[in-house]
Amino acid sequence: MTGIHTIKSQTGKGLPAALWALTISAFAIGTTEFVAVGILPTIAQSLGVSVSSSGLLVSIYALGVALGGPVLTALTRRIPRKPLLVALMGLFIAGHIASAVAPSFILLLVARFI
Repeated sequence: MTGIHTIKSQTGKGLPAALWALTISAFAIGTTEFVAVGILPTIAQSLGVSVSSSGLLVSIYALGVALGGPVLTALTRRIPRKPLLVALMGLFIAGHIASAVAPSFILLLVARFI
């Protein structure tokens, strides 16, 4: 059986847990950037900044991903990938928690960069 009705591989087993973790992580990281775009006016109003200034939140996140990806790859090349993924997703979650409780625009920018 093929198509969307099954997620079994050719060997008859389901997808490995590591593949699910990578899929969910990639979805979360990608979604994080685009969700902020839809709520920029609300963010701007709640923090007392202009909508155009709040657009920096999207730019700073993209900059963090663009700079952080290659740098982290180079710096962590000798660390086993599974523990590294868990640690980086922990940092990702911590950054989101910091974003949620950030009392000022500057702290929100820093949290989004993380």
